[in-house]
This record gives sequence, C-alpha cells and structure tokens, in this order.
Amino acid sequence: MSLLRIFLRGLRKPPGVIARRFAYEVQAQAERYVGPWRARRFDRLRLLRACGAHDLDSLWRRLAARPYPAHTVGIDPAELRRLCPGDDQRILTAAEDALAHRVRLLGPETVDLGPRIDWLRDYKTGVAWPRGYMRDIAYVNPHDTSDVKVPWDLSRLQWLMPAGQAYLLTGDERYAEAVRDVLLDWIDANPHAWSVNWSSTMEAALRILSWTWFFCVFHGSRAWADSAFRERFLCALYLHGDFTDRHFEISDVNGNHCTADGAGLAFAGLFFGQGKDPLRWQARAWSILCDEIPRQVYPDGVDFEASIPYHRLVAELFLLPALYREALGLDVPELYRERVRAMARFAAAYSRPDGSVPLWGDADDARALPLGGQDLNDHRYLTGLVGAAWNVATLKEAFGGDPSEVFWTLGPAAVESLPRDRRPLASPPSQSFPDGGFFVMRNALDHVFIDCGRIGLADRGGHGHNDCLSFEAALDGVHLVSDCGAFVYTRSFEERNRFRSTAYHNTPRVDGEEINRFKAGLLWDLEYDARPDVRRFEANGDADVFCGAHAGYERLPAPVTPVRTIVLEHRRHALTVTDAFEGSGRHRIEIPVHLAPGVGTGKRASGQLVLEARGRRFLLEWGPADSWSLEIGEGRVSPSYGVVVPVVRLLFSREGTLDPPLSVCIAPEGPG
Repeated sequence: MSLLRIFLRGLRKPPGVIARRFAYEVQAQAERYVGPWRARRFDRLRLLRACGAHDLDSLWRRLAARPYPAHTVGIDPAELRRLCPGDDQRILTAAEDALAHRVRLLGPETVDLGPRIDWLRDYKTGVAWPRGYMRDIAYVNPHDTSDVKVPWDLSRLQWLMPAGQAYLLTGDERYAEAVRDVLLDWIDANPHAWSVNWSSTMEAALRILSWTWFFCVFHGSRAWADSAFRERFLCALYLHGDFTDRHFEISDVNGNHCTADGAGLAFAGLFFGQGKDPLRWQARAWSILCDEIPRQVYPDGVDFEASIPYHRLVAELFLLPALYREALGLDVPELYRERVRAMARFAAAYSRPDGSVPLWGDADDARALPLGGQDLNDHRYLTGLVGAAWNVATLKEAFGGDPSEVFWTLGPAAVESLPRDRRPLASPPSQSFPDGGFFVMRNALDHVFIDCGRIGLADRGGHGHNDCLSFEAALDGVHLVSDCGAFVYTRSFEERNRFRSTAYHNTPRVDGEEINRFKAGLLWDLEYDARPDVRRFEANGDADVFCGAHAGYERLPAPVTPVRTIVLEHRRHALTVTDAFEGSGRHRIEIPVHLAPGVGTGKRASGQLVLEARGRRFLLEWGPADSWSLEIGEGRVSPSYGVVVPVVRLLFSREGTLDPPLSVCIAPEGPG
C-alpha cells in the first residue's frame, strides 16, 4: 500500500495520529532494507556491547540470576501432586506430545506436525505463506479459507511449555534438547522481519514472554551450554525486543495488540536489564501500560473491548509486567494494581459455579503465559493469581477450581495461601458493572449474565458483537441458555459476520436489521447504533430485576426501541424475560434463544415447552401464545476458536403491531 494511499485513508484521524502513522510507514518501508542488514550484523560482540557485558558467559550468568515473575526452579513432584493432584501426569503427557510435534492448534484435534515443522503453513487448510518482507505479505484473503492464526499460534511456542515444566519436574535433558532444537529451527525458518510470523508485532511480543520463560527454565541445562547456541538465542531474543520497539502498534485508540506489545517490550527490557536500549524499552513499555490501563479498563474492572476471552488475555498482559517489576524491586502504582484487582473481581463475577464463562464477544483462545491445566474457558485462576500475588483476601476467598496456574506462576507457597478445599467460601453476590455495561444475577445455583453495554473499543466495534440486551443463563446448576461465541476471523468473512450478527445472539431483531450496522469489508468495525439505556437494576434476597433498552432500531423509518426486563427469582430458580417495544407501525420481530450445548427439548403444548439437560427437566412457558409463534430449529455455538457445535435454537416471532410484549419464563419442572 502506497504512503499516499495510507495518508488519504487516515485523513479522518486526529492530526497527531496521522503524522505518527505516516512517520511509521516511512520507517517501516526503510526497515525492508535496514532491518535484515541490522539483524545479520547483530552478533555476539554487538549483543555484549548492547547489554554492557564483557563476555557471553558472564552475560548468561547475569541474566540467569535476575528474578522472573514465574516459578522456574526445580519442582518437587510430591509437592506438586499434593497441591495440584494429577497435574504431573498432565504435564508429562503434554510434554511427550510436544517432543513428538503433536500439537493442538486452535481446536481439540491434535495435529501431527511431522519431524520438520513448517512454520509458515496453515496446517488446517494446507495454505502456506511465502517468505517475504512482513509488510508485503497479504495474510487476509477473502477468497480462500486460510487462517493466519494457525502459524501465529504455532509460532508463539506456548504448546512447547509443558516440556519446560517436565524438565523442572524431572531434570531430563531430553526436554532441554527438544526445546533448543525447536528454537533454532524457528530462527532459521523465520529470518528477522521476513516471514508471516513477523506480520503482527503482537506475535513477536508474545514470543518474548515464552522465550524468556524458556531461558529461565533451561539456562542451567547441558543442552543449552553450547556457546554458539547461547549467542544465537540471545541475539534473536534481543532482536525481538528491538522489533517490538520499532513496530509498536499504537494509535488514537489502542486495544489488546498495544497491550501485548507493551507487555512483551517490558519483558524484554526487564529481562536484559542493563544497556541503553533495554533500559529505554522497559521505561517506554511501562509508561504505555500505565497510560493504557485506565483507558482500556473501566473503573469497575471491565475491559473496554466487550469480550470476556479478551478480558482474560488483557488481564494477564497487564498483570505479568507488574509482577516482573515487583520481582525486581520496581514500583507499581496503586491505581494500576487496583485496575488489575478490579479485572479479577469481574472475572469472579462472570464465572459460573462450575467454572465456565459466558461466550461473550470475540474469542481466539489467546493467553499470555499459559502454565495451568484448567479448562480453556475456566477463568477462575485470575482471582487466585491476583489474590495470592497481592494478598487480596476477598479474591483468595473467591478462588475456586484448579490451582495449577497459581502454582506454576507464583510457586507452592502461593497455593498454600489459598482456601484449602479450592472452593469459594461463598457465592459472589449479584452485581452490576455499569461502566462496562454488564450485569450478573446469581446465587449458589443460578447465574444470569446480561449485556447492556457499548460495542467495544471506544464504540468502534473491535472484538464486540451485536449483543446488546442479550443474556446467558444457568438455573439450578444447569447451563441452559448460551451465547454463540465467535468461531473464526479471517478464515471466512461470511462466518465471521454471522457469529457477530444480531441473529446469533439472544436479543430481539427488528425487520431483519442489525442492531449495529456492519461496515463493508471491515471485520472489526461496527457502526455504533445500539446505544444502551440501563433503566433499572436491583438485586435483593428474593429477586433480581434488570430493565434495559437500546437505540439500534431508532434509525428505521418507523423507529422502534426494544425494552427488555429480566427477573431472577432466587428461591424458585426461575428466570422471566419480557420483551416490550416502544414505537409505532408494523414490524417483524424475531427473538432468538440459543440453548446451551447438550440441552434438548421435550414435550410441547400451547405456550409450553420442556427443556431437558443433564437428567433434569425445566419448563419454559411463553405468552401470549396466540400472538407469538415459536419455531424450534438448529443453531450453532462456538466454545473456542475454530470449533463449532450444534445446539437447539428457539425463535419467537410475530409480524404486525408492536403489542403485545413477549414474556418467557424458565424454571425447574415441579410444583409451583
């Protein structure tokens, strides 16, 4: 893309952003020639000079002696079995798969990569990207099914981390040798800035996290003692920091890419420690992270991208550099800590009693430094990590589930500080998160999650969906109503838009329109039409009440305002959802309800339907039955990136005037 064209596309941006982007484009084009030349010349002598070291051995020892924000010393297997039963077997099995290049890539299926990994290939479709300057590689192509996330995810090398954990458990040099060989192979196959795995700075930044962890685990192994390997590894890692610094993804509104870049650059600077560039990297990265956390995280702890999976990722990206700084005796402002604590409190609130989470907004399964064995959609470890790291009693008490993430990040003593039975002492109360626009109704057995917030990324769309007024529900311990998730990004433009559309969410659709209009050809942008209006939220011992509306259909020739009221009766475990519509004229109204995976339908009568799940029966009643029709069809839910499962989709509809409202009640079958 020419510099002039980029300049013209950005004319609607603030002048400072335009100037910064134009300067970056000039620099990026110069890097086509200067970057590879600089990388080729960056040898042992220049590395030592950059780090203020006299020789490679002393530099290696100095780096090995520096603290790190994860537990990277030898593990007592008996202690791991006591604190995290079964985790040793999980690790050893995963480590053997990693050594055999058997990898799970964005889905449950294991992919056999073969003895020589093709780092530029989408193993799911067979499409491979050619070597070339990162700026010239077109990795978004609407005309094929390739998914660049596959080589990106593969190149993060997070799938190789169980080999490091197995080494800490056993001291077996096989693991150190295997990781060394994979790193060398990656460096050979991905010349600096000259492959698709450099096309996003975020990818280089996330590699810094995993590579520094590998160093701290393996630095004392025999397999990593060779001087030539040490030089290649440290030079490549240093150049990752240099690359992230030169290609930092920053604009007028920044999201998780900027946060990942900041975390990666902070890790690079803190890892190398000394030298002009490392000191500048850590200062620059920390300044950006401190500036961004109040912009990206609302005071109530909700990440502004309106996605629960990205909330988890961003919480990790803000937390880990803070822990790294504290390990080195550096300051972390209280405002920064409080925003991270608030993110953990939100995670505790949106996590259901069984540990699962609503499939809200986009999801690409991304993690910062994944070390635990919990399920992908179990975010409860965040409360344990933040609570144990900063001794927050309320978070430690709210923690439940698998403690392995805490063990491998903070060490055995941190796990000992958590509740011994690994169960929360009490169910968190119903809560509102008004800044983020999320509302949680809950007790020990019920959990209802409601969205009445903005669309995400400062109202530009980003990773948010057309889900205003949508909800998920678990009643009496059974997950019954689910959001649909995200499925894929660039692999299919059509599927991308389906899964972020109004029809794929449990919210009313009027006249077949989107509540926020799509922007043609833009997969992460939406028009901000559905401006939310929270009219009421009350939580008490008997029942919780939410009432909200949005302006998404006020643009219609005959404007319509959907008004949804949701009531959870705690004693009956009963949920009532009432949809009314303010406005006039004749319209077609459709209200989908996507049942959770595994939930089926049974006996049906006028205005009644039985839901069946986990050996339980729930009665769904709606009315007025003579004014609203019900169609039972097929829907789809994506529990993780690239994975889709069939579900039952209920569709209530009517055509005509806006009255009467629809009322739907779901409760356990039984007396009353």
